[in-house]
Amino acid sequence: MKFVRFAHEGNIRIGVVDNDIYRVIPGETDLLPLIQDGEEALKAAGAAALSSGDEVDPNSVRTLAPIATPPTFRDFYAFEQHVKAGRKWRGLEMDPLWYEIPVFYFSNPYNFRGEGDVPMTPGAEKFDFELEVAAIVGKAGSNLTAEEGEDAIVGYSILNDWSGRDIQQEEMKLSMGPVKGKDTATSLGPWFVTKDELEPHRTATGFDRAMTLSVNGKEYSRANWADVYFSFGEMVSYASRGTEVRPGDVIGSGTCGTGCILELSRTFSSEEYPWLKPGDEVAVSIEGLGTQRSTIIAGAEPIPFRPGRKVEA
Repeated sequence: MKFVRFAHEGNIRIGVVDNDIYRVIPGETDLLPLIQDGEEALKAAGAAALSSGDEVDPNSVRTLAPIATPPTFRDFYAFEQHVKAGRKWRGLEMDPLWYEIPVFYFSNPYNFRGEGDVPMTPGAEKFDFELEVAAIVGKAGSNLTAEEGEDAIVGYSILNDWSGRDIQQEEMKLSMGPVKGKDTATSLGPWFVTKDELEPHRTATGFDRAMTLSVNGKEYSRANWADVYFSFGEMVSYASRGTEVRPGDVIGSGTCGTGCILELSRTFSSEEYPWLKPGDEVAVSIEGLGTQRSTIIAGAEPIPFRPGRKVEA
């Protein structure tokens, strides 16, 4: 079942995708409460809408992030090709520890968005996309096994982790993670797809589903979800270690191979793959999860937090 959250005639609605139309789930404006009610209640609401929900033409709406504000957002680093490429540029071999620990960082749950405008990171000149998949947690749990982590997942969506690379690289010199390089915008959607729809395509760690991204109609990225090294069940298990995961938590896969300009520009050339700029149109597609469309706009001007401060030598 495919769920969608959208703006229509001044209202926010939740619907179910029924071939070429959306059918409205009455009284709902966010998918999070339905996910928190449990998988069976979620599917029951969807089935009722498919049976008798009001019809809406998808061409008359703007799709929003299926969950307006996730409880948490953890972004992993699970595609080996992308990790290898990044280490190679820095003259490093793969660290054997990467194959043992599905590392992640916490990012900002407040700036999730659907289709439409994406503002650049304030102060950034090197703005980038990151082609990813997101798993959405549907059951609370702590210290889960990988199998229990897989069972805790209720569905999946397309994730684009927008990145101000120059800001990110500056911040990470201080060994505290991406921080402001990453938290201006994260795109999720257009659909939230229940896991049973993908089951026929399951592989050892992912699903045999193509992942592509284009900029202004030119294909930049192509990968396959099946290439992910760690499964989402393993990621959820690690996320829950010593703490808990809760319904609505978003788990990002990390960038797939060829899934960002940083990798493409260094593997091929910066002339062929320039940084994003205002007006650029970015389209992300994952088989079974739909197509996410975004337009880059200028970011806010950074506000100095200590004007005229003296920098110690």
